[in-house]
Amino acid sequence: MRQRVLRGVPVVGGVAVGHCWWLRSAATLDPMEAEEVPGDPFDRLERARAAARMELEQLIASARGRLPESEIAILHAQLLMIDDPELERVYREGIEQGKAPAVSWQDAVRTFHQVLSSLPDPTLQARAADVEDIGARVLRHLTGASASPAMPTRPVILCADDLAPSELVAFPPERLLGIALAGGGPTSHVAILARALGVPTIMGLGESLHTVTEGAFILLDGNDGRLVVDPDPEEVREVLAVQQARDAEQHRALQQRLEPARTRDGYRVEVGANVGRPEEAHVAVSAGADGIGLLRTEFLFVDREAPPTETEQERALRTILEALDGRPLVVRTLDIGGDKPVPYLPLPKESNPFLGLRGLRLLRRHEELLRTQLRVLLRLGYADLRIMFPMVATLDEFRWARAVTSAIVQELEAAGQRVAPFQLGMMVEVPAAALLAEQFAKEVDFFSVGTNDLTQYVLAADRGHPELGDYQDPLHPAVLRLIAHVCKAAHAEGRWVGVCGEAAGDRLAVPILIGLGVDELSVAPSLVASIKDEVRQWSLEAAREVARAALGLSDAQEVRMLVAEARARS
Repeated sequence: MRQRVLRGVPVVGGVAVGHCWWLRSAATLDPMEAEEVPGDPFDRLERARAAARMELEQLIASARGRLPESEIAILHAQLLMIDDPELERVYREGIEQGKAPAVSWQDAVRTFHQVLSSLPDPTLQARAADVEDIGARVLRHLTGASASPAMPTRPVILCADDLAPSELVAFPPERLLGIALAGGGPTSHVAILARALGVPTIMGLGESLHTVTEGAFILLDGNDGRLVVDPDPEEVREVLAVQQARDAEQHRALQQRLEPARTRDGYRVEVGANVGRPEEAHVAVSAGADGIGLLRTEFLFVDREAPPTETEQERALRTILEALDGRPLVVRTLDIGGDKPVPYLPLPKESNPFLGLRGLRLLRRHEELLRTQLRVLLRLGYADLRIMFPMVATLDEFRWARAVTSAIVQELEAAGQRVAPFQLGMMVEVPAAALLAEQFAKEVDFFSVGTNDLTQYVLAADRGHPELGDYQDPLHPAVLRLIAHVCKAAHAEGRWVGVCGEAAGDRLAVPILIGLGVDELSVAPSLVASIKDEVRQWSLEAAREVARAALGLSDAQEVRMLVAEARARS
C-alpha cells in the first residue's frame, strides 16, 4: 500500500514505529436512562464522588516511581476538583429545577469546561481537560457505567481524538510506544505528562487522523510532527538511525546540564526554567536551570473563593527561594482576565478574552491585587529578583505599574522595611509593545518575549484553534523581525532580552534567537539540558549569520529548513 503522510504539532520528540490502536473511552450511559436509579440525588452524587476519588487515589499510587511529584500534582488537583463547591452548587440548582442527577452534573461540568477553555492563559486552559476528565469519571458512577476501557495486549501507538490526563497515566507503560491525537496542544496537561514519560507525541492531527484504521502500521516522528501510514522500510531505517543519534545527543546534554551554556566562541546564554508551582523549582534546579526565567503566579489565585493572603503568597514564594539558592528569579505578576473562574473577580463574560480585560489591564481595575503581590515580592529581600508585568501594550500601562511599584517601595521603607535592589521589566506579547521597543527600553530594565501570544497576535490566529496549528510557528519571519527589533532597541539602552515562550524550547529556534540578540532563554525544566546543549553547538557569528538569513525568508518552514541545513554543516 502506498504510504501517506499526516502532519500535526510535534509535542514530545522521538520516534515510534508500530501499529495504531484507537482508544475507546469507557462508555457513559445516556443521562435519561439513569433517571430511574433510586436514591436521593445528593446522596448519589456523594457516592459517585467517593468512588471517583478512590479511583484517582489508586491511579496516583500507581504513578509513583514513573512520574515526578510535580506531574503527579496534576492528578492531585483533580482530586480537589471532584469536591469543587461551585460544581456542587450548579448541580444542586439543576436538581432544584427538576433535572435528572446525570443531566444536572453534565450541565455543571459543561459550564466550567466552557469557562476554562476560553481563557487566554494556556496553563489555565489546561484545567478544562481536567474538569472534563473528573466530570466523566463522576458521571460514570452516577449512571452506573463505571467500567474501564479495554487495553491493548501488545505495544501500540495510541491514537485518539483527545486524551484525558488520567487515561494516559492509566495506560500500561510497557505497551505505549507513542501518542497521536487529533486535538490537543503542547501546553495541555497530557502534553506535560507525555514529556515526563518520554513518550513520542504528536497532537493537532485533526480529522485526517480518522483515516488511519485500527491496526495500521505507522511511523510516528515526534521530532517534526509527521505521522507516516504504511512507511517505506528504508525510511523507517533512516529515521531510526537519526533518532539513535539524537538519543546520544540527549545523553551528552544530560551529562553536562549543570555547566553554563556557552557558544563555541565563549558567549554566555542564560537558560532558565518556566515554573508554575512551588515544587517545580527543585525540579528546575536539578535539571540544570540557571534560575527561574518565568514564575507564573496564577497558581496562587485560582481555584479558591477569595484572593490569597500575603502570608499565603510569601510562604509559597519562600519555598521557591530556598530551591533557587540565590539564582535569578523572574516573577510575572498575576496574568488572568476575561472569563476567569475566580469568584472574587466578578467580570462580564467576554466574546474574545484574548483581546479583552487580561493581564495588566485587569490589574488596573483591581489595583489591590497588584499592590498585595508587589508588597510580598519586595518584602522578600531576594538579591536577584526581577519583576515583570504581562500584556503591556502602551507606555501609559507600564508607567502606571512602575508608579504603583514605587509607591509600595516608599510604604515599605517608611515602615522600616529594607527593600533590596530589583529589576522591573515587561512581557512583549503584543505587537504594539514590540514596535515601540525603543520607547519602552528607556524605562524598563528588561524585556521577556512571550512568543506564544506574540505569534497568535501577529498572524491573527487563535493558538487554541484546532485547525490553525500551521499558524502557530514562532519562527515565522514576521515574528522574528519583531524579536530582532526588540533586541536592537533593548541593547541600545543596555537592557537584556529573554524569551519565555515555546520558541525558547525549540532547538531549531535557538541559533536564530541568540543570533538576533536574545540574552536569556526560559524553557520547561525537562528541556533545560537540551537547550543548553544546542547553544554549545554554535558560534555566535554562525548564529548571527543564520538569523540574518532567516529574516529574509517568507515562512517558518523555510526558516526551519535553513537552520537544519546549517546545523548539519556545522
